[in-house]
Amino acid sequence: MFKEISDLKISYKSQSGSQYIFTDKGLYRISNHWGRVANCHWRLVPLAEFKSQHNIVGYANWADFYSNDDTSKLFFIEANFETQEANFYHKLSSNNQQNLVFRNAKDTAKTIRTIKEVLTETDWAKYLKYDDFESLRKEVVNELVNSEKSFLQIKKNYL
Repeated sequence: MFKEISDLKISYKSQSGSQYIFTDKGLYRISNHWGRVANCHWRLVPLAEFKSQHNIVGYANWADFYSNDDTSKLFFIEANFETQEANFYHKLSSNNQQNLVFRNAKDTAKTIRTIKEVLTETDWAKYLKYDDFESLRKEVVNELVNSEKSFLQIKKNYL
């Protein structure tokens, strides 16, 4: 199936069909579903190669696992204007935490959905005043990433 793990024995199989191989250094996961799973958030890097419902092998070193809960502000967001994507990262994955805005899992997911809307759609700006749409888009996304203001609060600045 996957040559990098072909000689390894499956350590655990979940009810949803995901398979896990535990090693001394880390964990392999074979699954067709990623993202939020039970109380874990699985990230595939590079994200662009993942196609939903196709089995993918993911690997993480034990040292790369971070604590997770729904209420703590553990995540920050980065936006990429070239690829029109927004991704979240655990706060322990950054060495420079001074200017980052941390959110809990629910607020992070909501903000990422809003950023994706701003990056890929135009209807959100229908009644706003601006000279350059791409500049507006960048300003709004940067404010979503770097502040705790709601999308509505940010848009009010452009009425």
